Amino acid sequence: MKFVVISDTHGLHEDLQDLPNGDVIIHAGDFCHFSGAESRKRFLSWYADLNYRYKILISGNHDFYAAENPSSFLDELPKSITYLNDSGTEIAGFKCWGSPVQPDLIGWAFGRARGEQMKAHWDLIPLDTDILITHTPPRGILDQSSSGKVLGCEELLKKMVWIKPRIHIFGHIHASYGQQRIDDTLYINGSNMNSAKGLVNPPFTFEL
Repeated sequence: MKFVVISDTHGLHEDLQDLPNGDVIIHAGDFCHFSGAESRKRFLSWYADLNYRYKILISGNHDFYAAENPSSFLDELPKSITYLNDSGTEIAGFKCWGSPVQPDLIGWAFGRARGEQMKAHWDLIPLDTDILITHTPPRGILDQSSSGKVLGCEELLKKMVWIKPRIHIFGHIHASYGQQRIDDTLYINGSNMNSAKGLVNPPFTFEL
């Protein structure tokens, strides 16, 4: 199966040109920016209409409506979209798990304190997860800001030792767009947003 990865479109999703063909598309959060209902619903309609058999979505720190009105958000979610919020799904035998939380950004959507608050979410991840989707990167992996500050979650990094997913997808840190293989895991920071230039980073793809 061919998977397509996008993230951090910040309401500019329509600027993505020539999405690759595939079976599954995964969005790793920040599909909104600071915009209201019209922008959110426009994204959901666009995402639902994409020509992929499976469409997986998680939220990020900019997706306030999904955080503050979870039931209403699920009610407006098109049926063709699988939304993961500390939850999982299985696609063609591959077990996927998604979580929107990220450390430090208290007061933002899905922001949690470092340490035990973050660990509580990662403890929910099944050990047999094949594809892990989080908004935050793990500490020290594709997580440096444009100023060089390391912003990933140390508790998530600790969990990687136990889970060892085949693929770990995230975004959040725009400046560290890229991919990196460590041992048996391919880490993908799929942020399409470049903070200085806009939505210029192309989607990643992989096959399982």
